[in-house]
Amino acid sequence: MKIAIIGAGNLGVSIAKGLIFSNAFTTLYLSKRKIEDIQDFEEYAKVHVTSDNLEAVRNSDILIFAVQPTQFERILEEIKDELTDKHVLISTVTGFKIPRIEEIIGQDHYIIRSMPNTAIAVGKSMTCLCSNEAGEKRIKIAEAIFNRLGTSIIIPENKMQAATVICASGVAFWMRLIRATTQGAVQLGFDAKDAQELSMQTCLGAASLLIESGKHPEEEIDKVTTPRGCTIEGLNEMEHNGLSSSLIKGIQASFKKINTISDQ
Repeated sequence: MKIAIIGAGNLGVSIAKGLIFSNAFTTLYLSKRKIEDIQDFEEYAKVHVTSDNLEAVRNSDILIFAVQPTQFERILEEIKDELTDKHVLISTVTGFKIPRIEEIIGQDHYIIRSMPNTAIAVGKSMTCLCSNEAGEKRIKIAEAIFNRLGTSIIIPENKMQAATVICASGVAFWMRLIRATTQGAVQLGFDAKDAQELSMQTCLGAASLLIESGKHPEEEIDKVTTPRGCTIEGLNEMEHNGLSSSLIKGIQASFKKINTISDQ
């Protein structure tokens, strides 16, 4: 696959790393206005760095857009005359809906929205996908790309804002929980390095248990909570102080904010 990433910022670079790690391309173009901080990518075979979006488009079949919403319309206007019937457009741009893209470039192009997260850099992204009617014919291509970089699911476009909160912002939420358990471990006497290792691996183990077993979290919780035991004591103290309700309120606050951004 001949792929271009238009906008090699934090997310774009994470996608590039995942593609390189999984050897998922025949050529890869990385486009950014200031290329100094991505110049090192040219050390990889078949990877090209450019500040010219048109060059990237002309030499690629799959275009992944990882730019800011305020930049996206200008970039689409810039490249639309270079688009052909071979191009598949995959947007990661938050809040920029498919009908708005179609207004700029037309409805006959293969348009796909994706919402990956930064774990794509290590092949562990949870990516949600949706498309326009034409894009349904090429969405398997997007699935193939993102399944090599983690896991993907196809959802209706009206759920993309919620998916952004759960999957993209969600990485930060889980990082904060890992930080909190790390701090707790330090308070119990572990040094910071060991404390973080304990927290990270336990988080990974908990998620892996649910993925492999397909069970509800409470089923696994029941296995480690004994009557009058230390686990239920800790869980109840956390719930008394609003652990679950705080997380749910935080998710709702993020969802409310993302909808105000997309309405601007």
